[in-house]
Amino acid sequence: MKADSTRTIFYALGANLAIAAAKTGAAIFTGSSSMLAEAIHSYADSGNQGLLLWGMKQAKRPPSADYPLGWGKAVFFWSFIVALVLFSLGGLFSLYEGWHKLHATQGLSYPWVAVGILVFGLIAETVSLRACLQEVNKVRGGRTLWQWFRSSRQSELVVILGEDLAALLGLALALAAILITVFTGDPVWDALGSMSIGALLIVVAIGIGIEIKALLIGQSAEPETEARLREFLQAQRGVDKIFRLLTLQLGTSLMVAVKVKMNAATVEEMVAAINSAEAAMRAEFPEIQWLFFEPDLTD
Repeated sequence: MKADSTRTIFYALGANLAIAAAKTGAAIFTGSSSMLAEAIHSYADSGNQGLLLWGMKQAKRPPSADYPLGWGKAVFFWSFIVALVLFSLGGLFSLYEGWHKLHATQGLSYPWVAVGILVFGLIAETVSLRACLQEVNKVRGGRTLWQWFRSSRQSELVVILGEDLAALLGLALALAAILITVFTGDPVWDALGSMSIGALLIVVAIGIGIEIKALLIGQSAEPETEARLREFLQAQRGVDKIFRLLTLQLGTSLMVAVKVKMNAATVEEMVAAINSAEAAMRAEFPEIQWLFFEPDLTD
């Protein structure tokens, strides 16, 4: 079963646009630094979802003379840009805003308005995260979320999960900062809340960036997929021994190169067995876009 990344992105986009508008009004109304940081975070997330949709569209472009393996990796590039945006526009701005307000003496105006907006944001982000987890659960099997995050090749789903988790934790931090500010009367807590949100976003952005960097460099298929490929190929008629199996993730598609020893008495039998094995592999693994099959006697 495949995860529907587009559905997940639209859920996140709708939630973030609604939350960003509400946070902006609350930030202006209350003068909360934490709320302004959260508003910028939500606008950055909304732009990020637009970049992911653009990357998925680009990834569908057909191969050409300049791009013989196609544009599949475009979605990895735009996912990496999203991590940079989350780091700079989200994380660094929140740190700056918090530091700027750290020595402020003016308290919050209408803090309970901010509290109401943050509660609304928590509900909306929970809905978005739930939709994301539904898609992740389709493909993660028995792995924990952390194991899936480290091994997944669906960059757009990795980004959305990271964003949603960061958004929920950021909203919780902003809510805690505003409540402490209300009960203590000290606006320093609001500034510290903004800085905490900034630090959180930077950590999440670095984590996402590390995972996407590996895909940009050129990662293989997921280990489970490679194991299934090897087992399926070994079971094909005419295949005696697998010398080498190489895979390369190209967005949602795969390039596969195999080198095998064939059981065939004649060249015609070997060609027929190779063609049969290729057709069977493509039928069993529709994500294979490029398949290179090399027979040999030794590795």
